[in-house]
Amino acid sequence: MLQLDRSPTRSTAIDEKNHQIAREYLAHNETPEQFELKKKEAALVRKLDLFVAPVMMLLMLISYLDRGNIGFAATQGMTKDIHLKPTQLNTAVSVFYIFYILAEFPTSIYVKRLQFNRVIPAITFGWGVVCLCTGFVQNFGGLITARIFLGFFEGCLFPSMTLFLCNWYTREELGIRVAYLFIASALSGAFGGLFAWAILHMDGVAGYPGWRWLYVLEGLITIIWAFICIFVVPKNYETAYFLNTEEKAIMCQRAERSEAYSGGSGHYTKTDIHAAASDIKSWLHGCIQIAVVTILYGFGTFLPIIIKDGFHYSTVQAQYLVIPVNLWGAVVYAIGAYLSDRYTSRFLPLVICAPFGIVGYAILLMEVSAGVRYFATYLIATACFICTGGNIAWLSGNCAGDGKRAASMGILLSLTNMGGVISGQIYQTSAAPRFTLGHAWSLGSLGVAWCGWWGVRALYLGRERGKDKRITEGWREGSEEGLFTDRSPGFRYQI
Repeated sequence: MLQLDRSPTRSTAIDEKNHQIAREYLAHNETPEQFELKKKEAALVRKLDLFVAPVMMLLMLISYLDRGNIGFAATQGMTKDIHLKPTQLNTAVSVFYIFYILAEFPTSIYVKRLQFNRVIPAITFGWGVVCLCTGFVQNFGGLITARIFLGFFEGCLFPSMTLFLCNWYTREELGIRVAYLFIASALSGAFGGLFAWAILHMDGVAGYPGWRWLYVLEGLITIIWAFICIFVVPKNYETAYFLNTEEKAIMCQRAERSEAYSGGSGHYTKTDIHAAASDIKSWLHGCIQIAVVTILYGFGTFLPIIIKDGFHYSTVQAQYLVIPVNLWGAVVYAIGAYLSDRYTSRFLPLVICAPFGIVGYAILLMEVSAGVRYFATYLIATACFICTGGNIAWLSGNCAGDGKRAASMGILLSLTNMGGVISGQIYQTSAAPRFTLGHAWSLGSLGVAWCGWWGVRALYLGRERGKDKRITEGWREGSEEGLFTDRSPGFRYQI
């Protein structure tokens, strides 16, 4: 237990330290035992950030590398080598998300039952093999087949990772950890550009063009990481290799608190699915997600092509100019997600950052120099990553119990990737160099999302007022019959 130093020969420094400890006790109305437990829990969370979050981030980074490398491959000659017509590249981008959508909802419902430590390595291996095989496609049919299977396997990944994090972190901690995933997606654009630039030097090795080596090497990296995941993705906290006995006991307490608050049982029923489907907030967040994912996937996939064909830079320049743009997006998201968790504010980061992206797309629609247009991509990066991840974290933290959260996330993620289908069609390569439809559609999507968040905020505030009224009318904890849900006055929404 933490003790105050009461030595008769106290130094000024020790005296100040004791007063500081005392102030912290008083400020939080905590006993020394509670304060010590809080310190240990904070140390545990830091440990989770070393052993759990990085594994998920690397999975996200690799998955976005493997799905987004089609844009880099296109700038390196893939379209000519396999004789793609202008619209066929767009079809290949869109078809990925159709099967991605079909995989997400059932994964959200069943992944916890099937166990994360089994599902995640298996699907990672699956899409790694598909990515490697894409390096050997010879025509449009082969590319479509590869994209279909890639979409299916990767569609199982994101709900698995999101729900996996929900099992290790509390909802107050979840925002920044979901942000880690989208920071990784932003970094994948940077690493993808760097990797694609390096692969240009392999053009002609063993008689293969550079874009084929891009798929082969990235596929091999994914397969290797899948085997590593067998050992580094823990089954649960009771068997986690990186936790000691005391830390497992604290994790047990955290799990009990979360279950008491969210009504979590780990078993999902038709009632949970019905509760999620009948709650308008699942659909509001889901429709907003369609809009913001349209810009995220359109921006992430077609940025190399936009820079090359739209801004008239060379192939080499297009590969490396995407790097600082994506790094900027990652930094903005990291700061925004931290502040969102720190002040428990989900709404403000979204409505503040979205206008930057709107201005960015407006600039791309103007007749301005290539340098100004390139600057506009930084404005877009300011919005697209934080708006996408922030909306997911907002819904996830406002759903209870566990079954309803899983079903709500399944609805949102299924709707999400309709934006991927749209993004593949609005950036027609035949529309270069202006890409007017793509930029205008993306601008409108951000505007719709910005207005939608105001509506979501009004919904939450209205429900909170209703809960306050029920409390003043005599509602007390434990007075309700049935399962605890986010509609109970005991559950407070994050706004």
